[in-house]
Amino acid sequence: MAAPFIEHVNITVRDPDASAALVASLFDWHERWRGPSLLGGHTIHVGDDRFYLALYTPAGTATPASTFAKGNPLNHIGIVVDDLDAIERRVVAAGLVPFNHADYAPGRRFYFLDPDGTEFEIVSYA
Repeated sequence: MAAPFIEHVNITVRDPDASAALVASLFDWHERWRGPSLLGGHTIHVGDDRFYLALYTPAGTATPASTFAKGNPLNHIGIVVDDLDAIERRVVAAGLVPFNHADYAPGRRFYFLDPDGTEFEIVSYA
């Protein structure tokens, strides 16, 4: 039996198109699917051939701010990359602010918040 892995993470965003464009440009991912959500609203799946982020909005810009409170319940999404410095340059070029840089076993890392306040941890074990 193959080892289990996380296939997707579904997060709420205000603007799935903007969020999809952001993560696609940061991580060289592609759009896998888009359409109406079974629960109402709209979803876009962006990732690679094994994993994706499901970027869901129930109400677009009318989505309540309380939806995006830190740790409600998600603390952050960790993304492993080969070239941490290259991704940080992309994050900065996208107008986002990297923070909490750290270098401890087993890897180097930094964090950033997307426009909705979702925290991403970018880590490299290279």
